[in-house]
Amino acid sequence: MPMLEVICSLIGWLCLYFLFVCTFTQRGPEWNCRLVTLSHGVLIVLLTAYVVFVDGPWPFTHAGTENTELQSFALAVCLGYFFFDMGWCVCYHTEGPVMLAHHAASIAGILLALLTGVSGCETCGVIFGSELTNPLLQTRWFLRQVGLYDSLLGDAVDLLFILLFATVRVGVGTVMFYCELTSPRTSMIMKLGGVVMYGLAWVFMVDIARFGYKKSKAKYKRWIENHKLKDMDRQKVGGHSDKSE
Repeated sequence: MPMLEVICSLIGWLCLYFLFVCTFTQRGPEWNCRLVTLSHGVLIVLLTAYVVFVDGPWPFTHAGTENTELQSFALAVCLGYFFFDMGWCVCYHTEGPVMLAHHAASIAGILLALLTGVSGCETCGVIFGSELTNPLLQTRWFLRQVGLYDSLLGDAVDLLFILLFATVRVGVGTVMFYCELTSPRTSMIMKLGGVVMYGLAWVFMVDIARFGYKKSKAKYKRWIENHKLKDMDRQKVGGHSDKSE
């Protein structure tokens, strides 16, 4: 039954992609793929948030327990998307080895949770934390495409993305990782999968920290230059007024 849901999910994401292809005929394939990614990000965050915070059980205390029907459904929806996106990335060669490794690890982890019927609880928690920043990442790309990235809105999106990634994916993710490793119910293979995902999260965090540092440095340099230009303009205006007197 979960595999049927995964196939239906894959077909659904493919249909949505082709709908975007037919709708946005002037845009390229990546535009349409990122619209699917944005749609998946919003949907899966809402779905896993309900699974984790409302339906339960709590992943920090019940790691390794049997999957509920809703957990299995959320995992199937997510796995169908990852199959779609992995295939698209391979076909169009748009992602590097780190992102492909992330996709492969995500597919393996979700597949294991579905096939074994356990650990859906913490897997949904990991998906929620991982996908929470995804809509911001896609928004950043779309802002670049329409020429609005170099603005206050672009800065706000970047700042929120960095803060959420650091606090949720790395901060809360560290607690989740510890709970999974120390849980007697979690299988060894799921713990190894947790090690891989946690390691990849830190790889992304290092890249994001570098990006944040470079952007902050460039912003500060630009501010200093603008400040100097304003001072020079004031001095010129003052010099002209002295001559006129």
